Amino acid sequence: MTRSTDGNGAAPAPRRRMSPQARREVIERAATEVFAERGYHAASVEEIAKRSGISVPVLYDHFASKQELHRHLLARHYAELRAIWHEHLSGDERPEQRVFRTVDAWFAYVETHPYAWSMLFADTTGQDEAEAIRREVAQESRAMILPLFARVRGADADEMDDETLDLAWEAWRAAIQGMALWWRGHRHVRRERLVAMAMNTLWIGLERVRRGESWSL
Repeated sequence: MTRSTDGNGAAPAPRRRMSPQARREVIERAATEVFAERGYHAASVEEIAKRSGISVPVLYDHFASKQELHRHLLARHYAELRAIWHEHLSGDERPEQRVFRTVDAWFAYVETHPYAWSMLFADTTGQDEAEAIRREVAQESRAMILPLFARVRGADADEMDDETLDLAWEAWRAAIQGMALWWRGHRHVRRERLVAMAMNTLWIGLERVRRGESWSL
């Protein structure tokens, strides 16, 4: 039997087996792309497996179902976004400096993780079980952020009723997510411009509220 060589007379080095953790990372990266491009329902485990360079049975060795994989990815990407808030909103700097760092890091994540961003906020899967799971994971993430957001507003979470705090966060969240969705169709706009707009429209109003001002007719 003739032994294959690498063209220089030497046998090729044996391929190193990928560790389970490294394999899962490949699957998660490929699945995020497919879910972002296709949406939950149109995404298939066959395509995810193909992009991962594995067979469907191997994919199922790591994730029991497409739904489990989808939920895992939602939880992971929301956790990455939460980490941005916790990292940059904490500290002893002035609130406006911490908020600026947070907004800039948040838009940087959108810029460098387009598939994760699309999966979280641009995938309209409809009013079904997949969408219910997305809302559930989003609500869990929201509950973890609200106490931190309350402190930035100059109050403890216990000093504000739940509805007021939830509404304040919703206004902030909707604004920056809406700007990010707009950015998808205007990629020539530099991130610095979006951050400046967010600070002009969100922080200035928040700062006035911190000083005790409120709107009244």
